Formats: sequence, structure tokens, C-alpha cells
Amino acid sequence: MLLLFGGFGLILLAFWIFCIFDVLTTDAQETRALPKLFWLVIVLLLPDIGSILWVLFGRPRPPWELWRRPPATVASAPDDDEDFLRGLQARVEEQRRKAREQQQGDDT
Repeated sequence: MLLLFGGFGLILLAFWIFCIFDVLTTDAQETRALPKLFWLVIVLLLPDIGSILWVLFGRPRPPWELWRRPPATVASAPDDDEDFLRGLQARVEEQRRKAREQQQGDDT
């Protein structure tokens, strides 16, 4: 029984230390709900409850979003891009103009 509670206590201690470092290393603009300093005070003064509150409500990404993948970006072909096609057409016309000028210069 002592081993069970001792092991659980070590897990809680490790979780508390993780949360302290997580609060310290999280960017202040990314914390949710409260300012970073308040989260640090809560986690330090209320080790178990404060750590759970930090993970659920303070971290930049809540735990239920950790396994969610970001939406996949759809790769588009270059010929789907209007700006690319306009630039390509302009380059083709410029090359044709230069070829005509060069051909006219060779004819004279």
C-alpha cells in the first residue's frame, strides 16, 4: 500500500515539476485565461489542483487538441495560380517580341 501511494506521490511530484517548467517556458502571449505570472503563482501554491488547471486552461494548446493534426494544405498546381499564369504570359510575350526584333534586325 505504501509503495502504491509513494509511486503516486512521485508521479504527482513529476507532474508538478513539469507544469512549473511548462509555465516558465511558455511565451507570455500564448498563455490562456490568465497572465503567465498568475499561472506560476497558482501552480506553485496549489501543486496538484494548480497543475491540473494549468494543463486544462492555461497551456497554449489544450490537451484535447494535442493529438489533432493541423489541417492539410492542399497543394495547387502552378497552372491553377492566376498570378503565375499572368507572369508566364508576360514572359512569353516578351520573348516573342525580342525574337521578332532580332529576326527583323537579321533581315535588314
